Amino acid sequence: MATKLGESGGGDLEENSEINVTPFIDVMLVLLIIFMVAAPLATVDMKVDLPQSAAQPVKRDDKPVFVTLKADLTLALGNEESARDQFVANLQRVTEGNKETRILLRADKAIDYGELMSVMNMIQRAGFSKISLVGLEAAPAG
Repeated sequence: MATKLGESGGGDLEENSEINVTPFIDVMLVLLIIFMVAAPLATVDMKVDLPQSAAQPVKRDDKPVFVTLKADLTLALGNEESARDQFVANLQRVTEGNKETRILLRADKAIDYGELMSVMNMIQRAGFSKISLVGLEAAPAG
């Protein structure tokens, strides 16, 4: 609590009930400057032309079907190669028409992202919504 020295030099001192807000304003201005400097650094502004996909997150299934996209852009269903024009029919045959079967999509790392998305869209247009990508787990860098 602050006191105020009155004009009467000797006697009782009066209490001053005013709040000093100068330190509060100083702290707020420093925080404002910190946030103004840090906010542009927190945003990501990178332009990427991504292919379109209408995939949605799904649950895990017990018996997945593997679809492989090889480096030469040929498709394989399980261990059998499949022509692109017969792929949907072969997929229907392997899954026995069950649209809830999980499809695991493997692709060579040299495959173009657009090619991978076109295969995913072909599987989805066939009525299969449970599509997952398969990759190798990398060892931690160290």
